[in-house]
Amino acid sequence: MSGHNKWANIKHRKAAQDAKRSKIFTKLIRELTVAAKEGGADPESNPRLRTAIEKAKEANMPKDKIEAAIKKGAGGTDADSYVEIMYEGYGPAGVAIIMRALTDNKNRAAQEVRHILSKHGGSLAESGAVAWNFERKAMIIVPKSEIADLDEFMMVALDAGAEDVIEDEEIQVIASPDDMAQVRDTLKDMGYSVKATLTYIPKTTVKIAGSDAEKLLKLLDALEDSDDIQEVFANFEIDDEEMERLAQNM
Repeated sequence: MSGHNKWANIKHRKAAQDAKRSKIFTKLIRELTVAAKEGGADPESNPRLRTAIEKAKEANMPKDKIEAAIKKGAGGTDADSYVEIMYEGYGPAGVAIIMRALTDNKNRAAQEVRHILSKHGGSLAESGAVAWNFERKAMIIVPKSEIADLDEFMMVALDAGAEDVIEDEEIQVIASPDDMAQVRDTLKDMGYSVKATLTYIPKTTVKIAGSDAEKLLKLLDALEDSDDIQEVFANFEIDDEEMERLAQNM
C-alpha cells in the first residue's frame, strides 16, 4: 500500500484533535450536497452519499448538519454551483499526484492548485499524464484487533467480492467500486467495524526520503488545506519510522 495511505491515517488521527475540524466539516458538507444532488437523498440507493455520510459520522459531524447538507443537495440549491474537477501533477522527486476538487470557481481552483504545487517544488500536469498510473478502487478498513483468523477473514472477504486483503496497521480490503457496497455490507453483517471509501491506488510507487519526503508532505498538507480540494492521492513510499518522525515535526 502506498505511503500516502499511511500519511492519510496519521493526518486523520491528528485532524481529530486540531483546529481544522471546521474546514473538514466544510468539505464534508460540500461532498454530501453534491452526492445527494447527483444520486438522490437515499443512501441505500446512492453509494457515494452513503460513503459521504459515513465519513461525516466518523468526523463527528452533528446529525442535523448532515441532514441539512443532504436536503440542500436533493433540492438542487447549493449543489448547482459546484463542479467536480480532477487535477494531475508532480511533486518533489517526480511523485505523481491526483487532486479531486469540488469548486464553485474553476479559474480560482486551477490557479490555487498551480500556485501550491509551484511553491512546494511541484508542477501541474496535463490531463492523463499521471492518471494512467492509478486505479480507482474501493477500500474497506477493518480494525486488526477484531480479526482472530486472518486467513479465514480473507476467504470471507474474497467470497464477498473483494480483490485483495492487505495487512497493515489496519486490515485493508480492496474491491472494485461496483462491489464496494456488497463487500462492506457482508463484513458489517458479520459484526466487523468497517469504514469504506473510494480511493486511487498507484500501480507503481516512488521511494523518497530526507528533504524530498519533507517537501512532499508539506505539499500534500497545503493541497489538503485548500478549500476546493476534496482529496489528494500520490504514489510515494516513505519508511514508517521516517513517516512518523516527519509527522511529529510538521
